[in-house]
Amino acid sequence: MAQQLQIRRVRTWSANSEKLWLSMLIDTMEKVAHPEFRAVPCDRLVLTAARAHLAQPASAYAHGASRFSLRN
Repeated sequence: MAQQLQIRRVRTWSANSEKLWLSMLIDTMEKVAHPEFRAVPCDRLVLTAARAHLAQPASAYAHGASRFSLRN
């Protein structure tokens, strides 16, 4: 029973963190969509670092996640 409660807490935390992440993403996209924000120049070093990061292959596992499941 204690294990079921722990799993339920993990799932609830995970769902809440996903909602928070999505909410923050939407807020950011709305901010950068304004023309006055888009007119601000961006540092070339920042753009170069972003391009290099995005060029890397995607990880099979989320940051901090494990290939092992709680269901095992």
